[in-house]
Amino acid sequence: MAQDQDQDAALTDRYLRHVRVEKRLASRTVTLYTLDLLKLAEFASQAKLTLTQVQNHHVRRWVAQMHAGGRGGRGIALILSGWRGFYTWLGREGMVGANPVQDVRAPKAGKPLPKALGVDQAMQLADYKDSPDNPWLVARDSAMVELLYGSGLRVGELVGLDIAASAQARGWVDVASAEAHVLGKGGKRRTVPVGAQALTALQHWLLLRMTAPSLRQTADQFALFIGRNGTRLTAQSIWLRLRRRSLQAGLAAPVHPHMLRHSFASHLLQSSSDLRAVQELLGHANISTTQVYTRLDFQHLARAYDAAHPRAKLKGGSQN
Repeated sequence: MAQDQDQDAALTDRYLRHVRVEKRLASRTVTLYTLDLLKLAEFASQAKLTLTQVQNHHVRRWVAQMHAGGRGGRGIALILSGWRGFYTWLGREGMVGANPVQDVRAPKAGKPLPKALGVDQAMQLADYKDSPDNPWLVARDSAMVELLYGSGLRVGELVGLDIAASAQARGWVDVASAEAHVLGKGGKRRTVPVGAQALTALQHWLLLRMTAPSLRQTADQFALFIGRNGTRLTAQSIWLRLRRRSLQAGLAAPVHPHMLRHSFASHLLQSSSDLRAVQELLGHANISTTQVYTRLDFQHLARAYDAAHPRAKLKGGSQN
């Protein structure tokens, strides 16, 4: 057995020298390959196999063991990639026949949950008054945040809003009816309500918006959200303004526009449990896209249970 282990170690050393010298891979990559091969050698040793004796069913069993042990699909996929390269090299060297890793795939990685703010955090961001010496910026940024969070708009939909309907408008806000008409993904139009707080912020912004010094000299004179030069704000500039505002407001992590859309959906679902209505407000073509927010809602309920229910935690840390 010791002789087999020595032979396996010699093989892996040759392969690592090959990727380091002949393929000239980065030292970090070589280190990762080394760790992958150590894991492979450990599995083979436990199964009383040499590395050249490993078969397809062995690899599948080891993948299942790693997954059951808590390793995620992406991590397993990287390990398999390292193993696959090793056995490809062994095949070229004439030491193995079929590559035992060739048709083995890692378990699908679960889609990460969208990041949403808590209700208190969303209120903290919405209520924050940035640049008190510049009421023009305060009014504009407050209106943007209120629309992103209060109506669940995508940043592209927000950028495309005009102050009134027209043949050229991609979207517009109707203050009288408290509605925003937006052009969403796939060229689909939808109408979303504008809440009382957002409506107040918009009305205040519209009064100050007219004081932009270059407004009448630009092609974006009807754009709802503009910069000081009178041109329509870009998605990137809104990202930067929101990031700055969230950090200044004291939030633990920077906020991006889509996080406010996630927060809108999550908080609405927590209050109404009406998944179909949330789907329509977000403009999702399929209900399955909206269903991810039910997982966020469950996390919210689980945290509330853990914090408040008398049976959520064991007294004294004992089950007896």
